[in-house]
Amino acid sequence: MSTRINTIAEAATMLFLQQGYAKTQISHIAKRVGVSVGTIYLDFTGKKEIMQFILKCTIDPQFGEGEFERPITDKLFHGLEDEIVNLFAESGESFASHLDDSGYHLETLVSDAFDLLAKYAVGCLFIEKNYFDFPYLNQHYREYRKKFFQTMYQYLSAFIERGEVRPLEHLELTTTLIIETLSWWAMDMRYTSFETHAIPLETAKTVCLDNIISAYKK
Repeated sequence: MSTRINTIAEAATMLFLQQGYAKTQISHIAKRVGVSVGTIYLDFTGKKEIMQFILKCTIDPQFGEGEFERPITDKLFHGLEDEIVNLFAESGESFASHLDDSGYHLETLVSDAFDLLAKYAVGCLFIEKNYFDFPYLNQHYREYRKKFFQTMYQYLSAFIERGEVRPLEHLELTTTLIIETLSWWAMDMRYTSFETHAIPLETAKTVCLDNIISAYKK
């Protein structure tokens, strides 16, 4: 992927997440990159194509390394929303695959949950911050979030039953707290917090593991 396309995508990502897709104009992206509006249109036919490019790279990091005929058009992204929805389903099934595994422990759960949230951070945050503009993705993303919560709840219930996690009076609220903690450190911290932080992901994960394991492991 060319340096300019990469720079455009990175600039647009921050704008889409921080001020919203609808409020972001090509001129805003051009200003952030430091080029003219006309230069942006040499690489992308419009804002929609930039957004699609970002989402495609989120679900397929290797996609961005390809060579593209410019300007990039939406023909390149036919069926992208369905790809994302299918990924929701596959990720949810994979995350729940250890529910009957007695050798799966709290440390691994927290690590796996953090990695999953970090891997798809841009896509998840984009839908969360722009849900009115993308109702189809929003509908399926909400279902995915519910399943993610239910799976975390089931894992924690199993850990409590096995005596690995201490008894919790408000398990649903604790599950929410753990998910929100992981989400902030894996996603929001880098892109949408009041003051973003360039903390390495491994460091962020270490902080989460240390605090969550210390708080809940019996």
